[in-house]
Amino acid sequence: MNPSAGEWKPSVAATEWTPGGAAPAPAPVPPPKTESSVSDIDESDPLWQVVLNKICNGDRDRALKLINDPDQLTKYPEVEAILAAGDAMEEDWEKEGDKLAEEVDGMAIDDSKPAESAAPPTKMEEEKEPEKVVAAVEGDPREHLNLVFIGHVDAGKSTLSGNILYLTENVDKRTIEKYEAEAKERNRESWFLAFIMDTNEEERAKGKTVEVGRAKFETDLHRYSILDAPGHKNYVPNMIMGASQADVGVLVISARKGEFEAGFDKGGQTREHALLAKTLGVTYLVVVINKMDEPTVKWSKERYDQCIGKLRPFLKGCGFKIKKEVKFMPISGLNGANVKNEVAESECGWWKQMWQSGENNTDKPTLMSLLDSLDMKGRDPEAPVRIPVLDRYTDRGTIAMGKVESGTIRPGMKVTVMPTRQQFKVDGVWSEETPLSSARPGENVLVKLSGAGMDEVQKGFVICTPPACRSVDKLICQIMVMDLPDQAKILTAGFKANFHAHTAEEEATVTKIFETTDRKGKVTKGARFANVGQTVVCMVELERTVPLEAFDDYPFLGRFTLRTEGKTCAIGVVKKLPPKKEG
Repeated sequence: MNPSAGEWKPSVAATEWTPGGAAPAPAPVPPPKTESSVSDIDESDPLWQVVLNKICNGDRDRALKLINDPDQLTKYPEVEAILAAGDAMEEDWEKEGDKLAEEVDGMAIDDSKPAESAAPPTKMEEEKEPEKVVAAVEGDPREHLNLVFIGHVDAGKSTLSGNILYLTENVDKRTIEKYEAEAKERNRESWFLAFIMDTNEEERAKGKTVEVGRAKFETDLHRYSILDAPGHKNYVPNMIMGASQADVGVLVISARKGEFEAGFDKGGQTREHALLAKTLGVTYLVVVINKMDEPTVKWSKERYDQCIGKLRPFLKGCGFKIKKEVKFMPISGLNGANVKNEVAESECGWWKQMWQSGENNTDKPTLMSLLDSLDMKGRDPEAPVRIPVLDRYTDRGTIAMGKVESGTIRPGMKVTVMPTRQQFKVDGVWSEETPLSSARPGENVLVKLSGAGMDEVQKGFVICTPPACRSVDKLICQIMVMDLPDQAKILTAGFKANFHAHTAEEEATVTKIFETTDRKGKVTKGARFANVGQTVVCMVELERTVPLEAFDDYPFLGRFTLRTEGKTCAIGVVKKLPPKKEG
């Protein structure tokens, strides 16, 4: 559970949860409180009908008071009967897990299917006269991509990020000269480009990225946001937060003798970062073999081929389709070779022939031209809006930060925040400081919600338009066991871990194992435990409700990771959610 996030409590504006009743309708933000206000009651809810008609004989004020007092409610046998019906539905759903285990075949986690809406796109509910936004502009027509730079500590991620900003003229020469002088004072002359991304004193003193650095650059074809993730194992939760927003992962590998091996061997972060990138939804992985100009490498083709030869089978095991989703390229992040301009043939005589022949899935000479050639699929501006909240702050109202995963958000629109089901009106939408009249999928946005408090919009919540996403504390899922803590050599029912999905983090417990499949494809029904390398269909229970969807419906809300004791234990996808409760 995220220690920095306060515990959320549904406010008065949230619809009451009624066990065994119909799925509550999203409640509008109420006017100033009055005792007799019943605008947030679902009149078709069986529990409400029993309380109003049978117990209170049509007295709405008395029924309202009683519906808000669970202790008094449970004294009536009519209410107990409805609650018992809800429990029966839960038991039926758990039995379906066994049937699901039989249906799940081809146990590899695969997201090749295009994202499909769980329900037909519904017309977004808007105000009759949307609020005008001063100087609002239609979003830039160029597609926006989030790049996350990942890899082992000291692979050169911050240096590469800083050099891209310098080469695209987002940092002036005077600033670079200042950083060069500062790095020289610290006896770390090669760190000056990293100082562009690593801005705080701790990061500069240690030469290690701690927070996810953010910056922007543009080309003629695309707009990019750089997310420079920390490489050290202590900061993997920060890396997950960055990767959850990313469209493209840039896995930075050091070719220097000893550094590649340290990052790739057990305990290194190259493996875990690549695994997390796939789980968190990165569409493409660009593997850049960095430090090729280093004296122990000198643009050696043998060293380049050796690094790629070890990475290919591992990335395939993570679930990447090597030919479609993974690109390989040698670069020097420090001097900029193959970043914006191709390396000179006098330095590297073999690269030109390699990229022209399309070897290693790369037919572009430089990193920038390769990024511009990537085609992002599955972004649907007509689907219901889904914006996982990354963070929020207050500035004359509560402003939520997040990435538009699907749909188009506009000022004046009414949205529902899950899991609290509260409704708010969108007062404004910004990209950085630019007000927008609309924002499409892929955009990083700031959304101002009218009347929302800081407790009502938190990290891990999801901003939706109808139909709102589901919010559950149980799920049937398919996981791949990647690693286990030292004291737990097998995964059994009762295994506890931290559950990371999109921007949410919650404590979780594996409560039931339906079946396991080993590496040879042997299926064991009703297995009591699972080992590393096996794929498992199981049930997971969460400490609190989390907004989720089945992976087949909304992939970005259906992927998750289980971590404990600093290790990524399993990656998984949501296969089935509990049924919506109906009368």
